[in-house]
Parts: sequence; C-alpha cells; structure tokens
Amino acid sequence: MTTLRFVEHLRDLVGGVDVVLSDIWGVVHNGLVAFPEACDALHKVRAQGSTVILITNAPRPADSVQRQLRKLGVTDDTYDAIVSSGDLTRTFVSERAGQSMFWLGPERDNSIYRGLDAVFAPLESADYIVCTGPFDDETESAEDYRGMMTEARARNLTLVCANPDIVVERGDRLIYCAGAIAELYRELGGEVIFYGKPHRPIYDRAMTIAQACRGNVATPTSRVLAIGDSVRTDLAGAQGFGIDCLFVTRGIHADAFDGIDRLDSVAVKELFGHPPLALTRELRW
Repeated sequence: MTTLRFVEHLRDLVGGVDVVLSDIWGVVHNGLVAFPEACDALHKVRAQGSTVILITNAPRPADSVQRQLRKLGVTDDTYDAIVSSGDLTRTFVSERAGQSMFWLGPERDNSIYRGLDAVFAPLESADYIVCTGPFDDETESAEDYRGMMTEARARNLTLVCANPDIVVERGDRLIYCAGAIAELYRELGGEVIFYGKPHRPIYDRAMTIAQACRGNVATPTSRVLAIGDSVRTDLAGAQGFGIDCLFVTRGIHADAFDGIDRLDSVAVKELFGHPPLALTRELRW
C-alpha cells in the first residue's frame, strides 16, 4: 500500500522551508471569492521569515493579477511577489518586433500586450498565434476551435500558449482555458510553446525573484515548497523542478479525491504518478 500523508495545517510542513511557490486560482481564491484561511496561512508563513511567491498560469502581467487579487480581498501582504505566465509571454512578443500575431483570447486579457509594440493580424496572414484562452470561455471548448487550428496547422504556425491550464474553477463550475486549445493544436501536429506551469521557465523566474527578495541569497530546492491543486500543472511542475509539493484536494480534482484515504497503491499511482509530499483539503495555517 502506498502511504499518502494528509495534513490539516500548513504549519506542519514549513519548519524547514525558506521559499513557498503557491498557486493562486483554486488555492487562494476560486475566481469569485478569496479563501480567507489560505490568505492567512500564507501571511503567517511570511511572518516566520519565509518568502511567498505566487506562481500562476494567468495570461496577464503580474500587476494585473495583483489588481484582481485586491478586488477579491487578497491583500498585498499575503505574498512577496507574483510571477505569471503572461509575463513570460510578453517577453516572447517583445523579442519579435515586426512580426505579426493572431491573438486568440477574450478581450479581458488585453493587458498582456500593454506597453508592447504588438502587431495584430488575421489568422491567414499572421506569423504566429498567441492563445490566452477561448474567445468565450463561458460557452466554448477546444472543439469549437478545431477548424481554426486545422487552418493554422496548414500554415505551420507556432502557437504560444499563455495559460497551459486545461480547466480552471469559476465558482462551482469548471471552464476551459488556453491549454485545452493548445493541446488540440499539438494533437494536430502543430508546434506549441507553453509558458507557465508545469514548464521550467516560470519556476526559474520565480526563484530568481525569490532570491532578490531574500537579499540575493539563493535557496536550495530542498528548502522550497510548492502548493497547488492541479496534478497536470502544479504537481508535475514541482516534481519536474525537483521541489516538494503540498497538494490541495478541494480544487479542480475534488471529485477524484472522494475516499482517497482508501485507495490502493495502483489507484494512487494512476491518480498522481508519483504522489506529492502531502495532501490537504484546503490551505490553512
């Protein structure tokens, strides 16, 4: 039997932790309201001397993410800094001055291009695609874009995925994200560049910022803890980067965790691959 460790309190795991890399959506809030106990837990981690970096697949710059957090009631003293997949996507666009892009995504994500000399073009003439999500994530799924992706594949366009998440919570519903469209394009044989978890560049950026926050002192991976609610992004990303992960079960996989304490080793392996350091239903101090 594979042993799964369950904890009720974050304080039971952070005694030897200098840096926490915490997911946002599903851990700190659900897209509509903040989780006060999670915010309090991260605030108390900082109070004991650890650095908290929020690491998110949001297809927007960090300052836009911060404004959203404030509206939801997440105060600035909950964390030291934010690293977003939107920031990394902005770097890609800025390094390709003069090239045109087809932007696939909702208008609310337009801050990802703020201050950039981005050149937009229709799909039939663009040099590459930036996908921040479906145009209407309330009603659409990746299948609504199969025709568009087939056309893009015929032109051998590179698709830059600014949010590798497949789905995310919005209240009590799951909505599709850019990652679902990107995976469809990859299935069609298209080239995809992913920015965000579980891919290494966002972790490298987070640790660079954490080092700056800690007086330019580097932190060994043995003293870093990731927190997240997605097997595909948070857990896989942490394990790929070589750091421990506290897995929050109340998020997008909630239905899969009914009776998890009774799963045998085969079922655990099927669910996780390699299990996280520990599991908790929700983040609390």
